[in-house]
Amino acid sequence: MKSGRLYVLLRAGFVVCFKPGVAFFAAMCWLCPALYGQDTASVKRLAEVQVIERTNTINITSPTPSQVLKGAALQRLNTLSVADAIRYFSGVQMKDYGGVGGLKTVNLRSLGSSQTAVFYDGLQINNAQNGQVDLSKFSMDNIGSIELYNAQKNTIFQPARGFSAGSSVYLTTKSPTFKEGSKDLYKATFKTGSFGLANSSILWQHHVSNATFSTLNAEYTHANGKYKFRYTNGVYDTIAVRNNGDINALRFEAGLKTAITDSSSWEIKGYLYDSERGLPGAIIENRFNYNQREWDRNVFLQSGYEWCGTVYSLMLKAKYANDYLRYLDPDIITTEGFSDSRYHQQEFYFSVASLLKLEKYWNVSISADYARNAMQSNIFRFVNPLRNTALVAIATQLKWSRFDLQANLLSNIISERTQTTTGKNIYKYTPTVAASWQPFNSEAFRLRGFYKSIYRIPTFNESYYTFVGSANLQPEYSRQLGVGFTFQRTRNSGILRNISIQTDIYGNKVDNKIIAVPSLNLQRWTMQNIGRVNIKGIESNLQSGWYVNDKVLINGGLSYTYQQAYDASTDAKPKQQIPYTPVHSGSALAGVLYKNYSFNYSFIYTGERYNQAANIPANYIEPWYTHDLSANWRQPVKGHEINVGAEVNNVFNQYYDVITNFPMPGRFYRLKMTFIY
Repeated sequence: MKSGRLYVLLRAGFVVCFKPGVAFFAAMCWLCPALYGQDTASVKRLAEVQVIERTNTINITSPTPSQVLKGAALQRLNTLSVADAIRYFSGVQMKDYGGVGGLKTVNLRSLGSSQTAVFYDGLQINNAQNGQVDLSKFSMDNIGSIELYNAQKNTIFQPARGFSAGSSVYLTTKSPTFKEGSKDLYKATFKTGSFGLANSSILWQHHVSNATFSTLNAEYTHANGKYKFRYTNGVYDTIAVRNNGDINALRFEAGLKTAITDSSSWEIKGYLYDSERGLPGAIIENRFNYNQREWDRNVFLQSGYEWCGTVYSLMLKAKYANDYLRYLDPDIITTEGFSDSRYHQQEFYFSVASLLKLEKYWNVSISADYARNAMQSNIFRFVNPLRNTALVAIATQLKWSRFDLQANLLSNIISERTQTTTGKNIYKYTPTVAASWQPFNSEAFRLRGFYKSIYRIPTFNESYYTFVGSANLQPEYSRQLGVGFTFQRTRNSGILRNISIQTDIYGNKVDNKIIAVPSLNLQRWTMQNIGRVNIKGIESNLQSGWYVNDKVLINGGLSYTYQQAYDASTDAKPKQQIPYTPVHSGSALAGVLYKNYSFNYSFIYTGERYNQAANIPANYIEPWYTHDLSANWRQPVKGHEINVGAEVNNVFNQYYDVITNFPMPGRFYRLKMTFIY
């Protein structure tokens, strides 16, 4: 197949040819006038026992690995932000710089944080500046479910961006459950605890009409960020206090959703996050105190329209995002005073997707996305880049009762220019194939496998950051391969009511890996492409629910990941694990429900790692693990509800670093009270 053409077989004997220059326009013209939010005919729901709620659910029919935390099981975890909850998924490596206000990003199967897309109510949270999403900005108070997918979500009907990442995290806000005769639902929550934490939030959901409801959610977080930590430099040990980790943050959300007809719906959501925080910095050469400050302001407005038909389906989505970042560093003096860097980026995004049901077992979809990203900064010689991206995905699904095959081809058309360059154009095509098979008559057991190739272009920082970026960087190109099985069984009697197991073996290859390396001046690093990284591993996840009697219910879960991620460059030493990638990691969850009480235990383990490419003793990082406990009490009061909870995190007061020289807190506490009216 020539790079200048894309041939897609839509039906036997019918071939459509796209040239890169007209691919986006042709896709828009082809789109069908109907909507399909999710192919309900292609999702088989197994019977569930209501009295047992799985801690971490799986979709047994999904051809790509998926993990889900939702409902009461999600709320019982010891979490303050979304980042705290994602740690319990298998295959996840969190980069946590410590404290309530510390940056927290997610990395799946060692592909890198920039290859993990985060979606909020169906639309991606994009950051063209650095390619990373700080998950600490998203509170758990208004989150109804967190879904994690390797490769991509298990539906062919989605925006083209859903096909464009190596893995995806989907955050879905809570849907209202109104009491009979009531048009309003109010929820007020207050949390306090260690680090001077004071966190309050309110949620108001209003039943406007039979088909329309509105949501208003506001939250304020304050913390001084101070906690004790242990520091050693090989000569002496000391206990110090982490400073300059304070944060003041305000989050505000408002949304409206309505069912226009029985087959169509529309929703709109506005979001604001505004914060000021201290940056505590790395503990190096006995320096403990820093004065750097950071201000963030993230605003977006997004909307979606859906129309459902028996043969055709249509989905429209649009988003405008405006992000502002200010970084003040008093340690650097310029001719104008302290170093005061300010970044402003905007994104305009539009997506059209349609689904055509050719046969009962055969669906075809096409989606086309357009995004415009622009960035300005006051830093010296910044070139103010502008990027236009068109994504076109053509996908097909063949589904029978025991076999599901999905395939798609993604076309990436990117145009980029700056104030000092005439620009460059990129055309890339990346395929994906995924399948799920039920080999036996029992629906409890299925096999699955997938192949996916994807690439990411350098971020604005990687290409254009003054003295650091390199405009000659090549895109990272990744190939993923995975095979596994799922088993799920639910019973209506006996002690063991449900059990689910999923295990996957995977291998990834990443070419032109983008990394930062020091130059002759150690204060100035440069971005480079380097060789290849080979990644292989095993993930396993076990969940179970136990019914002791009418008053006592028990649920539990185990997850384990074994991973080897080696630098396979021609000049690299053999068997060198890439930085911050443990060979062994895992988690355990257990919960007991007794009447109106719940008691929960969680355990997270991360094995030994290295903080540099050379796996030598000087770069060795010891394993760490934490034990967390929580207890909750729920009491109905005159038709309303009060929830009170207490948490003890890192029970055994272990001192550890997730990122070297950024110490994490020891034992800390939280109290929580929620009133639902």
